[in-house]
Amino acid sequence: MLPEVIQVIPTDDYKVYVYMDDNTVRLYDAAPLIAKGGIFSRIQDIEIFKSTCTILNDTLAWDLSGCMDGINCIDICPDTLRDCPEVLDIEQVEARLFA
Repeated sequence: MLPEVIQVIPTDDYKVYVYMDDNTVRLYDAAPLIAKGGIFSRIQDIEIFKSTCTILNDTLAWDLSGCMDGINCIDICPDTLRDCPEVLDIEQVEARLFA
């Protein structure tokens, strides 16, 4: 069973800190997908990227409709998140994020 996403925190450089229920934090980099265009061009504006970043379908997602609709969103496969690098010094990261 894959760990569930319990919190997401987007950054100003198209990355997202993904907090999992197994007490790990993963760092997902969306920049390569956004650079490819297609559906991801809808979150190319950093303000949209950050304001629509959420949890839908039990994973990292961007709520494109504003209705928390699990169908009209961009979501990332949980396997992909599991393979992202684990953030080991989360206290230092959080101090910077929440300063």
